[in-house]
Amino acid sequence: MHRPLVITEDHALLDDLVRIAAAAGAQLDVAHVPAHARPFWNLAPLIAIGADQADAVAATSPPARDQVLLVTRDSEDPDTWRKCVAVGAQTVLSLPGDERHLVDRFADAMEPDPRSGSVICVIGGRGGAGASVLAACLALRASADHLRTLLVDADPLGGGIDALLGHEEAPGARWGDLVAREGRINSGALQAALPAFGELAVLSFHRGEVAAIPAQAMRSVLEAGRRGFDLVVVDLPRHLDPASTEALTRAKITLAVATADVRGILSAAQVLSEVRKHTADVRAVLRPGVLDDDMAMASLGVPSVGNLPDQPRLTATLNRGELPKLGPRTVLGALCTSLLRDLLPAA
Repeated sequence: MHRPLVITEDHALLDDLVRIAAAAGAQLDVAHVPAHARPFWNLAPLIAIGADQADAVAATSPPARDQVLLVTRDSEDPDTWRKCVAVGAQTVLSLPGDERHLVDRFADAMEPDPRSGSVICVIGGRGGAGASVLAACLALRASADHLRTLLVDADPLGGGIDALLGHEEAPGARWGDLVAREGRINSGALQAALPAFGELAVLSFHRGEVAAIPAQAMRSVLEAGRRGFDLVVVDLPRHLDPASTEALTRAKITLAVATADVRGILSAAQVLSEVRKHTADVRAVLRPGVLDDDMAMASLGVPSVGNLPDQPRLTATLNRGELPKLGPRTVLGALCTSLLRDLLPAA
C-alpha cells in the first residue's frame, strides 16, 4: 500500500507532520523538493504540501488530482490561499489548530476501501426478552452470508456477548483495551485487534469488574466499524447510558424485543419512550405471550418486523457453548434472514 506524501523543506513542519501521521497509524514518504515528489505524485493516497514549497510545486505544473492539502504553520499569511489555488490543493490546514482534522485525513488515506456499513441496535423491552440472543444471531447470520460484521456488546453488566457465543476465552481486545483511546480508531487496526471468527468480529468486556463505556470511545468504535464493516450490530442495555445514546444516534434501525404479556408490553413501552428520544427508526420483534399480536403492537406504537417464537432447546445449546443453527429452515435462521433482507436491502 502506498503512503501519504509530504513535500516540505521546513524541518519543524515536517516534525509536526510525522508526529501527526503516527497518531493516525500512518508512515510518510517525504520529498524535500518537488522533483523528488514526481514518482509518488499519482500514487500517494494523500499529498500534504508545506507552504514553503507551494510555489516551487506550482512551477512544475503537476497533474491535477484530489486529496492534495496545503499545510502551513502561519495562519495569518495573506498569501496562503493563492498558494492553495496554485498547487491545486483542495483545502488549507493550519497547525496547530487543524491538527485533529489532519489526523483524520491521514487515517482516511490509510483506509482506501471504506465500506459505509449500517448500524443496527438491538434492545430488550425487559430483562430476559432475548435481545442479546437476537443481536448475536443477526451478526452470525450476516457473517455467514459473507457480510463483514462487527458485533458490539454495549451492556457492561450483561455477562459478555462473547460468552453467549461460547468464545469468552478467545484472544483479542476488549472494551477495557479501547476506552482510553481518544479520537479516531483505524478500522483496519480495530479488525486486527478484536476476536474474529470468519467474517464476524466481536467487541465485548473483560471478565470481572467493568467500567462504563465513555461516549467518545463508543463513537470512535462505531465510526471505525462503519468504515471497515458491512454491518455493525450493537447489543444495548435497557438503562441507557451516554454510550448507548451515542449508538442510538448512529443507528439506521433499532430493534426492540418485546414479550406479549402485560408487564412485558408495559416495560417495553417505557424503554421505547427513552429510545425514541435518540433515534428515528424503531421497530419491534415480538415474543409470544398471553396478549395477541395486534393488541401488543397497538400498545407499543411502532411497526412490527417479525415474531421470535420460544425455542426450548436454545438456552441449553448456548449454555453448552454451542452456536444455534441458523439455516433457512430453522425458525431463528429464517427470522434473521428475513430481518437482514428487509433492513439491509442493498446488502
